[in-house]
Amino acid sequence: MDRHIIRKVAARVMIVAGLGWICVQSTVQAQEGLPEYLEMAMQNNPGIQASFKQYEAALENVNQKGALPDPQFSAGIFLRPMELLMGNQRAEMSLMQMFPWFGMNRVQKDEAMLMAEAKFHAFREEKNRLAFQVKEAYYQMLLLESNIDVTSENLELLHIMEELALIKYQGGDVSAAATSLQNAMRSGPSGPKSAPRQDGMGMGNQDNAASAPMPAQSQAMNSMESTVSAKMTDVMRIQVQKMALENEIKQASESLRALKIRFNQLIGKPYQSDVRLLFPDISASTVMLDKSDSIWANNPMLNMLEKEGQAYRAQAEMAKLEGRPMMGLGLNYMVFSPRPESGMIGGMDGMEYMPSGMGNNMVMPMVTLSLPIYRKKYKSMQREAELWRDNATLQKQSVLENLETGFEAELVAFQNAQRTQMILQEQVKITRQILEIQVTSYASGEGRLEDILSIMKELIAFDQEFTNSMVEAHTALARLEALIGI
Repeated sequence: MDRHIIRKVAARVMIVAGLGWICVQSTVQAQEGLPEYLEMAMQNNPGIQASFKQYEAALENVNQKGALPDPQFSAGIFLRPMELLMGNQRAEMSLMQMFPWFGMNRVQKDEAMLMAEAKFHAFREEKNRLAFQVKEAYYQMLLLESNIDVTSENLELLHIMEELALIKYQGGDVSAAATSLQNAMRSGPSGPKSAPRQDGMGMGNQDNAASAPMPAQSQAMNSMESTVSAKMTDVMRIQVQKMALENEIKQASESLRALKIRFNQLIGKPYQSDVRLLFPDISASTVMLDKSDSIWANNPMLNMLEKEGQAYRAQAEMAKLEGRPMMGLGLNYMVFSPRPESGMIGGMDGMEYMPSGMGNNMVMPMVTLSLPIYRKKYKSMQREAELWRDNATLQKQSVLENLETGFEAELVAFQNAQRTQMILQEQVKITRQILEIQVTSYASGEGRLEDILSIMKELIAFDQEFTNSMVEAHTALARLEALIGI
């Protein structure tokens, strides 16, 4: 890969990574919850613990390599002494120590150590994956909680709108209700309020006229009834909108409860434990790099595949050395006892006579050598290790390409989320101003309720999109941290 491209990509990655680090440091007082939960997850999650046990087991395997094979000892006792010229042999014992070819022990130990390092990077990858899952769940809970707050705020506005519509319907002074609604829009929800009672609304005393009304009076009565009916329709439409928002709050609350259960499972706490949710701000910053070509130096997956490739290279060397002879050195100890005198002197020219004596024990040094003449097996072992090494190299190349592609996608997502936040912030500000104007017009009898409800829906959508863009920015940053291996 072109070194210039690597430096360019590295600089952009570390800018974003540095941004995340500075944001965390600048808001550490406001984000005490998430680092604490990440630490709990690393300590309590069974998947992390299992991965670390694999690393510890691999370390123990290192201690098993590089040692000489166990010596072999054999012993035998003759049930009847073997009569030999030097005496009667009673028993025989031998001790043999085999030695592998030069360098075999070192290669075996290196291979085990490389595999252990690969397990350690696999453990780091598991930690990265868990950290991202915790962050993602945390940000999703923040999104749900923020949406609940936004919806609750707009539900509070609808409560005041309903009060305003009821006052208009009853023909009272709407100035106080309009002022309360405008203050609520500026300062947020002012607490739950109960809707005014609707018992007997619109049921004023109506005396039946003794005579039919004049045509002009009939038109005025029809106009008044139409106006009253329209005002009552406003109240009913607000109530419909209130029911919709209340249902959204209930659904979001249930989703938040289920997500908290999942989050507590990830960090190893009881399912019903409360979770502190704090949403930090992201402020723009840049970080200069000293070594921009080491962008993926900390990525655990790349490091794991690198160590696996080196381990398979050592296995290929081991297969080559196993095709060399093994040498053994040992001793053979034979136990003799003096034999008794037998036969007669002079009989058959004295050949039947066996003098007594002898019986000295004997020591015999021994050397053994293995003969690995079946070469097909060793060549196959060497070829297998080379294929596994090539597999690790190709996997590393594929992972690197995916990392670079994923980085570019997440960087674009982060930048888009930042840009969207700036736009939505202005849209929310302008929409709130429009809503205030419409409420004032409605209170004075000039505006329409449909316009107010439409603007409120837009405001809810803008508020939720703004929160969603913040979550997308934090999630993209978390993915970048996982890709780099921070």
